[in-house]
Amino acid sequence: MRNKLIVFDYSGTLSLEAVSFSRSDNLLRQLRTSGLFALGVDSTGLFWKIINESWIKGSTTPAGYKTIMQECIYKLLPEKTRTAEPEISRAVSGFVDAYLDCSRIDDSWRGILEKLSQNNFVQVVIATDHYAEATEAIIAHLGKWNITAAVLADNVRNNFVVANSAGIGWHKDKQQFWQAVKDALPFDYTRVLLIDDFGRNEQTGDSYGNITKVDKRRQETINMLQLMFTADIEAVSFILSDKDPGRLIAETSAMIERFLSE
Repeated sequence: MRNKLIVFDYSGTLSLEAVSFSRSDNLLRQLRTSGLFALGVDSTGLFWKIINESWIKGSTTPAGYKTIMQECIYKLLPEKTRTAEPEISRAVSGFVDAYLDCSRIDDSWRGILEKLSQNNFVQVVIATDHYAEATEAIIAHLGKWNITAAVLADNVRNNFVVANSAGIGWHKDKQQFWQAVKDALPFDYTRVLLIDDFGRNEQTGDSYGNITKVDKRRQETINMLQLMFTADIEAVSFILSDKDPGRLIAETSAMIERFLSE
């Protein structure tokens, strides 16, 4: 029986490349490579305006990153809508594909994730506030390590599950998100380990990483887990700051090992 539940965040926790992709220097390079820069998305400020204004719709509906990004560009750059619509569509598609491809799981997580995938006494949920396309991308990244994961769905039997806000319709700090997770999982859990950066590792242009929002998100997420699972909750704040990522992952992996052995 799986009586232990481990909940991982994705961007900024399992995937550090997802955050690195949006560094100013790399972001400008990706905007140029995709063609978006030449089409009018020619600054990081404009890019973050597009992301921040479309985030709620993008992360709580199945519309997808590509669709909502196109819609926002058309809204902010209306003069481009009639003259460059096909070019914008291609550029957005290339940009998003590059982002999802780069959003791989850090290699330092491989050992502990492989061990968890072979442990029938623990349930792993990758819980993420993300765009719809991210679900299959995460499953594909895990698959490269021969770790089989499934989309959150009723009566799921896989011990690795991806729960995405875009598929559920609510963010992780809302009760409805965790209710959907609990309803889909096959067992009751007495111990829960939460590993999350709570948005703190996001790039500075992304309002999601605002420190006030991070603290609020952390407490609300813990409260929701306690309410839903009526279990002992242990929360690990995966905050990089100036720490070496490999070392932080090793330390966190050791915490997971202890959690499994208790």
